Amino acid sequence: MLQTLTTPRGETLSGTPWQVYPRPQMRRDSYINLNGEWDFAVSSGKPETFDMRILVPFCPESRLSGIGRHFEEGAPLWYRRRFLLPEGFRRERVLLHIGAADQIAEVFVNGQHLCRHEGGYASFCVDITEALAEENELVIRCTDDLHDQAFPYGKQVMNRGGMWYTPVSGIWQTVWLESVPGTYIENLNIENHGASVTISTVPPLDGTVSVEQLGQFPLEHGQVTIAPENPHFWCPDDPYLYRFTVETAQDKVESYFAIRSLEIKKVGEYPRLCLNGKPYFFHGLLDQGYWPEGLLTAPAPESYADDILAMKRLGFNTLRKHIKVEPEEFYYQCDRLGMIVWQDMVNNGSYSYFRDTVLPTVGIQKRNDRRLHRDERSRNAFRQGAADAVNQLKNHPCICYWTIFNEGWGQFDSDRVCGWFRTLDATRFIDTTSGWFRGKNTDVDSRHQYFGKLRLEGDGLRPLVLSEFGGKTWRVEGHIFNPDKTYGYGACPTREALNEAVAALYRESIVPAVEKGLCAAIYTQVSDVEDEVNGLITYDRRVVKLDADTMLPISRALQDAMEKTVASFEKMG
Repeated sequence: MLQTLTTPRGETLSGTPWQVYPRPQMRRDSYINLNGEWDFAVSSGKPETFDMRILVPFCPESRLSGIGRHFEEGAPLWYRRRFLLPEGFRRERVLLHIGAADQIAEVFVNGQHLCRHEGGYASFCVDITEALAEENELVIRCTDDLHDQAFPYGKQVMNRGGMWYTPVSGIWQTVWLESVPGTYIENLNIENHGASVTISTVPPLDGTVSVEQLGQFPLEHGQVTIAPENPHFWCPDDPYLYRFTVETAQDKVESYFAIRSLEIKKVGEYPRLCLNGKPYFFHGLLDQGYWPEGLLTAPAPESYADDILAMKRLGFNTLRKHIKVEPEEFYYQCDRLGMIVWQDMVNNGSYSYFRDTVLPTVGIQKRNDRRLHRDERSRNAFRQGAADAVNQLKNHPCICYWTIFNEGWGQFDSDRVCGWFRTLDATRFIDTTSGWFRGKNTDVDSRHQYFGKLRLEGDGLRPLVLSEFGGKTWRVEGHIFNPDKTYGYGACPTREALNEAVAALYRESIVPAVEKGLCAAIYTQVSDVEDEVNGLITYDRRVVKLDADTMLPISRALQDAMEKTVASFEKMG
């Protein structure tokens, strides 16, 4: 029997949820949060009556939504919210923002159909100005059908279990209104060049950029490059952010940037991933971002900082964000608190346990992926989801690494896809095929290993990355979602046994491999998720399973090993 679990943040939730400003890198003084109770119905056509209430931004499958059930696949979910615009709010244009809605969302204002959006992980915006009246009715229809695997869906399945999770549908991120002038800044592009940044407005607008402690800089044709004389570099130990304001003739937004460099350098016989000009060991965790009471949606925005700080206290500096794109609040907290993010693209397409897991695990790997995942509609949907993710997140300095495909799932023509991906962003490391089915066009040699003795030695061609390993389990009684089934990679009977097993993995295999070219190691995972009990925190976020006394010496040993390797090379000349 499944157990009801609640996080400390979810337990104390009251009032309107998720009231933080939803777009931290582009703040205006005009903002109306539409989260809270909405009318809700499930109907093939527009319902005459809305017979349920739902708490937005929580999906109907979650307990926090007030619904707590999954409806028939493909059934239209109808949301309704009535609103008045406060006096003085409206300038020339009014924009409606939806953080994310799974999978297809259609927007109606006062009966007018204004937009259709496809893709369950990308934010979108619609100008609702012409449809507004004195009193307004906003209706959003969402449809989600997991039978259609063209859309990115992560680990959502209809019959959850093992490493597959409860499905999510409908609105699952903040819905909000914004008032803007007739000519306004639609977006900012912030491109990091290592010791400088280029800030651009979309569309190109003249104006000024005022940077705290640096002064004022003119925008010419919507662009300016800022190169501080003594740049303060961002890193996990010192996550320095430059705050700035962009002001044009009609508009004004607040934002921030960081200065940090990413490059690959050969040190001795091995190429290394470098942060701010120096080889750096990316000591990380897989982070899938599921919550017992909110599923894809954290119960409160503060939940992200809780997880990030808990992992930093254990000595980790990197999170590999897997199977989803988070609300921007997550990335802001990583920017602010100093946590590197490796961002995965969300999987779509078919998954075969035999083809994509069993055969590669025993060493049988299909090298040529030109024929995999051949459906053109699926390919186009993946490209669109990837482009949306990169365009939405690329301004965040915490993101240092993109993963395109994971373990062959939905993989196709990876070398060409990587070439296309570089047109989206060539300023970060790119892992084309995390795990196996590797091609030639990738920045790293990316491997997964959960079974057997870890064999880690670089080939001297690309930086060696262990992008998944570990997954040891310890069941903490009273904090288990499914007491009847456990999923993970090696059971430990006690807390002490878990600590020793994890420490032994690092001592015996990870730390010694640094001198053989290893640049990063991503342990599975931050928290338990439903049947998976291989997290370092329980699913309800109430018990941290690993001790700082165990992990902090490991973190120091990894960085010491990297510095020793570099020092040895420099000594040799």
